[in-house]
Amino acid sequence: MPVYLEPRDVTADLEDFSSVLIVSCPVCPPISLALQKKKPFLEVFKHGFNTGAFEDYIKSVREPLEQRGIRTDVYTMRAPSPIMCLWTEGQRRRLLKRAKDYEAVLVLGCDSATYTAKDALKSTDCQVFQAMRMMAIANATMKFRFPMTVELDMHPLPKKRRVRRDEDRVGAAKEIENVPS
Repeated sequence: MPVYLEPRDVTADLEDFSSVLIVSCPVCPPISLALQKKKPFLEVFKHGFNTGAFEDYIKSVREPLEQRGIRTDVYTMRAPSPIMCLWTEGQRRRLLKRAKDYEAVLVLGCDSATYTAKDALKSTDCQVFQAMRMMAIANATMKFRFPMTVELDMHPLPKKRRVRRDEDRVGAAKEIENVPS
């Protein structure tokens, strides 16, 4: 199930660097941007297997950096398995090789992707920043339209749950202890 991510402004974080590699995950960020912009997730004949709303977002991140003379490039992690959030050793090596010529890496992904990038780049001086904030689990229904278009209908995000008070937790624990085995 994809994580619902929202972009955060990282302009100030990156202003002192001369080069930034933008690293994007292939699933959660595109799904999140498509949902937020109310645009199709895939329009194969228009964008191939890229998500138009996500490509527009990447462009909106790159342009201001490049206008200030910061060199940028984009590296997308391709997922070779259904466990897309777990990067293989090969993917980590490719990221390390690709990032060696950059001062900073901007991760378009969740906390796990950011930690993975930091771990993969720990032998370098490259600083890693997270460009998206985790908000919830994305809950949507896929719709297929002709020709080869995939749209997503967002279901409401769950409301934030109230944190129980300590006495509630103690009371619940006592009830569990009294349940016959």
